[in-house]
Amino acid sequence: MPITAEEIKNKLQSPGDDLVFFVNGKKITEKNAEPEKTLLTYLRRNLGLTGTKLGCAEGGCGACTVMVSKYHPHQNRIIHYAVNACLAPLCSLHHCAVTTVEGIGSMASKLHPVQERIAKAHGSQCGFCTPGIVMSMYALLRNNPQPSMHDVQEAFQGNLCRCTGYRPILEGYRSFTKDGGCCGGKAQSNGCCMTNEHTQEHDSSTLPVQKLYDQSEFMPLDPTQEIIFPPELMVKQPQRELRFAGERVLWIQPCSLEELLELKATYPNAKLVVGNTEVGIEMKFKNLFYPVILAPAYIPELNIIQNTQDGIQVGASVTLTVLGDVLRAAVKKLPAHQTEVFKAVLEQLRWFAGQQIRNVAVCHVPEDSEIKFFMYVSGLVNYWEKRVIEMDGKFFPGYRKTILKPEEILLSIEIPYTRKGQYFSAFKQSPRKEDDIAIVTCGMNVFFKEQSNIVQSIRISYGGMAPVTVLATATCNRLLNRQWNEELLEEACTSLAEEMNLSPSAPGGMVTYRRTLTISLFYKFFLNVQHKLSLDLLKEVFNIVFFLDSPSSVQLYQVHKYLDDVVGQPIMHLSALKQATGEAIYCDDIPCYENELHLALVTSTKAHALIKSIDTSDAMAVPGVVAFISAKDIPGSNMTGPVVYDETVFADDKVTCVGHIVGAIVADTQAHAQRAAKAVKISYEELQPVIVTIQDAIANKSFFQPVRSIERGDVAQGFKDSDHILHGEMHIGGQEQFYLETNCTLAVPRGEDGEMELFVSTQSASKTQALVAKALGVSANRVVCRVKRMGGGFGGKESRSTILSTVVAVAAHTVKRPVRCMLDRDEDMLVTGGRHPFFGHYKVGYMNNGRVMALEVTLYSNAGNSLDLSLSVSRALFHMDNSYNIPNIRGTGYVCKTNLPSNSAFRGFGGPQGMMIAESWMSDVALSCGLPAEEVRRMNMYKEGDFTPFSQRLDNFTIDRCWEECMQLSDFNKRKDAVEQYNRQHRWTKRGLSIIPTKFGISFTAVFLNQAGALVLVYSDGSVLLTHGGTEMGQGLHTKMVQVASKTLGIPCSKIHITETSTNTVPNTSPTAASASSDLNGMAIYNACQTLLQRLQPYKDKNPKGCWEDWVSISESSVFRQNLGYDFETNSGRPFNYFSYGVAVSEVEIDCLTGSHKNLHTSIVMDVGKSLNPALDIGQVEGGFMQGLGLFTLEELRYSPDGYLYTRGPGMYKIPAFGDIPIELKVSLLRDAPNEKAIFSSKAVGEPPLFLAASVFYAIKDAITAARAESNLTGPFRLDSPATPERIRNACEDKFTKLCPPADPGTFIPWAVQV
Repeated sequence: MPITAEEIKNKLQSPGDDLVFFVNGKKITEKNAEPEKTLLTYLRRNLGLTGTKLGCAEGGCGACTVMVSKYHPHQNRIIHYAVNACLAPLCSLHHCAVTTVEGIGSMASKLHPVQERIAKAHGSQCGFCTPGIVMSMYALLRNNPQPSMHDVQEAFQGNLCRCTGYRPILEGYRSFTKDGGCCGGKAQSNGCCMTNEHTQEHDSSTLPVQKLYDQSEFMPLDPTQEIIFPPELMVKQPQRELRFAGERVLWIQPCSLEELLELKATYPNAKLVVGNTEVGIEMKFKNLFYPVILAPAYIPELNIIQNTQDGIQVGASVTLTVLGDVLRAAVKKLPAHQTEVFKAVLEQLRWFAGQQIRNVAVCHVPEDSEIKFFMYVSGLVNYWEKRVIEMDGKFFPGYRKTILKPEEILLSIEIPYTRKGQYFSAFKQSPRKEDDIAIVTCGMNVFFKEQSNIVQSIRISYGGMAPVTVLATATCNRLLNRQWNEELLEEACTSLAEEMNLSPSAPGGMVTYRRTLTISLFYKFFLNVQHKLSLDLLKEVFNIVFFLDSPSSVQLYQVHKYLDDVVGQPIMHLSALKQATGEAIYCDDIPCYENELHLALVTSTKAHALIKSIDTSDAMAVPGVVAFISAKDIPGSNMTGPVVYDETVFADDKVTCVGHIVGAIVADTQAHAQRAAKAVKISYEELQPVIVTIQDAIANKSFFQPVRSIERGDVAQGFKDSDHILHGEMHIGGQEQFYLETNCTLAVPRGEDGEMELFVSTQSASKTQALVAKALGVSANRVVCRVKRMGGGFGGKESRSTILSTVVAVAAHTVKRPVRCMLDRDEDMLVTGGRHPFFGHYKVGYMNNGRVMALEVTLYSNAGNSLDLSLSVSRALFHMDNSYNIPNIRGTGYVCKTNLPSNSAFRGFGGPQGMMIAESWMSDVALSCGLPAEEVRRMNMYKEGDFTPFSQRLDNFTIDRCWEECMQLSDFNKRKDAVEQYNRQHRWTKRGLSIIPTKFGISFTAVFLNQAGALVLVYSDGSVLLTHGGTEMGQGLHTKMVQVASKTLGIPCSKIHITETSTNTVPNTSPTAASASSDLNGMAIYNACQTLLQRLQPYKDKNPKGCWEDWVSISESSVFRQNLGYDFETNSGRPFNYFSYGVAVSEVEIDCLTGSHKNLHTSIVMDVGKSLNPALDIGQVEGGFMQGLGLFTLEELRYSPDGYLYTRGPGMYKIPAFGDIPIELKVSLLRDAPNEKAIFSSKAVGEPPLFLAASVFYAIKDAITAARAESNLTGPFRLDSPATPERIRNACEDKFTKLCPPADPGTFIPWAVQV
């Protein structure tokens, strides 16, 4: 008999069982296991093991990866598998052994080879993702000590890194593979170490080979030395039911099928949880609550795998990883015609989630998989009966609903064999190939009459075309008894276009693309079946299986002549080893204070509204809640902002965006604070207009002032003198910084004189100090801000980190206790904004030969609801010419005020958007003239001594050299011939090639920020404590600064230490941004060290035979400033100290039917001056390039017309993954290019390389041009950024796209808008 809610509450009062498991070999007996607690929270908060990180809380980034081991009684063996600790329920770990990054090695004892190799191969920058990557690799090696490179790539499908660009991680771990390690001079295709870093002097004499790291130094892997599995867990335990009672949830683990069915009858609404990959997401992000959880993972009948007469029967608790192993074995053993469905399932499994999810997710009925219509539910069981049903169109009556009765459970599914004459394919199209949710999926099955090509039966089903999977019944009926030929294809396409219709307002958007995909994917199926029928009517065969090519790479840099000079050497990031062992401390890793509280934000759900009332009664009733903090609690000023005070700490009477911070809940735990925050009820009076897009802002004339412009020459005359004039537009989408460590602040009130100590993940310690002091109503000298390191920043923590820091500081001041808040990923993405979306309109005058004579460009940026740093994004105007000398040019920049969270700094800061629009008109000119794009670009390029539109002379202009070297490095001309030949031979895949230059100005555009400070303390034992104004976020700034001090003082790096960046050691610092930190802080350190040396000289003279320790015990501080400035009114001054230059060549291959693309090759030549550290600089080039790849081809922020952000985590927002790096990647640092305007002749490297990813975008555009030519379409066409599969497919116009015309704008309300 079903149980009542009151009875469930009573059961929660009775004591539960003990939870017994092991962590890093140590036995844990938890007497009060909380079912709502994840393994991650338990490790970090209960055990103090902070090496495992929280990155997203939805199993999408892998930062929380740990290894779970357990004894499998049915297989009589120990199994090891990687899991996401952020999803794994603590209660699911009874009698398991957990291994975390701390458990495999440490700096104090001994490193594990997996930890050592990622660090020494320069695969750890910010280090926040490193422990998760280490544990994914470790789990792989525990199962397979000599994996293939394919195994390694597959193991990392569930891991993300935002810093490195992935290449050094894969290269470091290649050394574990069967074909890894040194090729012995045989020059394997994966980039031989003897050709890597090979350099020549001008006299062509070859220097010794110099590598970024020495593989021979790596410790060998010894599988016999791993942690042993606890023998206690191998003893067969008596089977009994387990119960764990928490605050709100009862967790029951039955031990038999009979028990489970009895419990399901008692608790018909209970959720069954095995991997928690679905229910965990629902409870956290969808606010669904399940008071009873049943955990049937160990029931034998649910783990069954057996062959039947018709197929393979798989128990409902069998994990996807085990299913994959079973099907692979069957495919090897059985005749090919029997395993068509098995092969399709395997292909879908490869791209389903990451390895960590597949290891725990089970074979329940996956609603977004179309293969299910070709399976049978071989067992639906309740306490009284068992039934078998076919999964047909009636199985899912509605979204996330099945025909299962509440008391029934799914026992198993049967995957059928196929027969001779039966052909089956499954397709999945998603924005990113790896670990992504499908846009459209389909399963297609055809059976032919014996020895013929006449269709006897056919089933076509689609996911992503309705709330449930749909069968194309009408189309299938039309194709029966028809020959499999072109006539059938025409009939099928026309019918599918009618049957698979979608409302233009359909959830998910991309309506035209989704409709086109239904036809395109059927065409792929048609071609494959036609080929298999051996009708030989086929010119091109589509391989349904997408192969992961093993990436290869080369890194070239100039070998330093003096090996004893530390500057110029590829020294490992100083924190890399600590990061690889989990011992590096980030803000949220600081141990909790005894009386510490946790904070959760309460944010607006409306984009533009008055706050009528705030009801906190339900929130305050949540256990552990201490206070609700709002504007009335602020002791100082509620007005805040990094440049002008046009924002509030808390919204007072009005909200101006979804995500506007209204208040905060302070409670004893994060879980209680978050639960209470969701219980706060706010009533609004909505206001008009709601301005979301740039077009809305233009229509409403909603702009921040001033409107800026730069002009040179006579633009009107330039247009008159031109042979042709063209007009064009381009929209560039925004981008989320997606630092792996979200914003975090710990505020500790010191109890006297209004003092407050802040530990913050910020790029701007001084701005944090100033704004917190303003909010608290105290002077800045009462507030200390400390930054140890950040898990990534990229500009996102330059100003937006302060919106959290001020709230946490006010809360700590109010409750008089330490308060901590680390935002969840969805909160961080909601409230902090990102890169500015841009819209550009241009008019270009040019000659027949492609020479551009005149340009007029208008740029609009979407700033959001406050000014923040948006005026500094006028950098876009300074880069509107990119590398091209346009004699007559006018650029105007508008900053749009909208009802979105304020957008902010992000690597490049407007520069990439300005240059992207420049390349758009350059591409249009080349297409209009019918000339090769590389010739038109080269013809228009600047030369040494030319002047920019803002009157700055170009000295030491190295882009010519970069261009020539990149042409050679990529073998451009040969590659171009091969691309053209490929395109002549292929209709439905095309390749494209592009070469793109960049010229990036180095300095803050806000002139007063071009300064830095340093403090050098020398202790009596000779050790040096170095402090400077820059913060470490993974870019290796501290490492470079130690190298600068080491060279200047003439002492080893080992004597120099940097502890943190702090406002009480170096005051009034600039943010670590604008790529200028090495230049500014390096010079400040150099000046301080030089002063020290002058003061030491008398002691040296007295004791010339003495050593460093004999002379020292002094300190010195120094400030360095640059004399820069620019006046928009007079178009005069010098906005930039110098320019960084680079050139990239990229080759891609697009699938014209789906819009997918593969990055085949990229060569980059970058001028970084005389590199301070080639390993770090190459890391910045590669990492910046991959971030640009995301910006221009993948990452899409999607907003509703009301300003609600849909993409709030890695589930919907896709950054590049391991599989997105170019299959061949070459990076070369330009030789013999010293830069006298920066420290030790170096150049900035953080931001400039990002734009070089535009070479991939324009290679895609080149491939689309070839596809359009097949439909007799020539000349310029608009392609907005990012070049997603949707945009690529829609631009490849053909007979299929004509069947699915888009709805007219204005006739419907779209699901998402282009902001």
